[in-house]
Amino acid sequence: MTPQSAPNATASVDIAADPQTVYALVTDLPTLAALAEETTEMVWKKGDSAEPGAVFTGRNRNGTKTWSTNCTVTRAVPGREFSFDVRAMGIPIAHWSYQLEATEAGSRLTESTWDRRPGWFSPLAGLLTGVSDRDTVNRQHIETTLARLKARAENP
Repeated sequence: MTPQSAPNATASVDIAADPQTVYALVTDLPTLAALAEETTEMVWKKGDSAEPGAVFTGRNRNGTKTWSTNCTVTRAVPGREFSFDVRAMGIPIAHWSYQLEATEAGSRLTESTWDRRPGWFSPLAGLLTGVSDRDTVNRQHIETTLARLKARAENP
């Protein structure tokens, strides 16, 4: 399910690699964690590959702050989309999506996130993660992650 509202943070990058190659990188959790800015580890808990209903744990770090999330895959369409919902302590946190489209030169990858935190939880989340402006930080992190994914896909 792709949320109907506009994402809180999104960016795209053109990659000189076919969509299947890029999709394989995005859905390989150890690779995605290694290329992401805050995420330090992603491990399958239920299932062992990207398919709807599969669950993985995400471990994150910002300076001395660390936290874990539980993520449930909502869509996994090889070469096109990998999306998942994020929860922490049973509370909805975010929806993340990686959308791929073929281009003449390879593919375009768009990474987006939608903030799903209840209003009362946002200040607490800021204290726990050390990030008070999550939208701005996510935009910066998305751009960093996309640049790293591009480099990895184009220079395997």
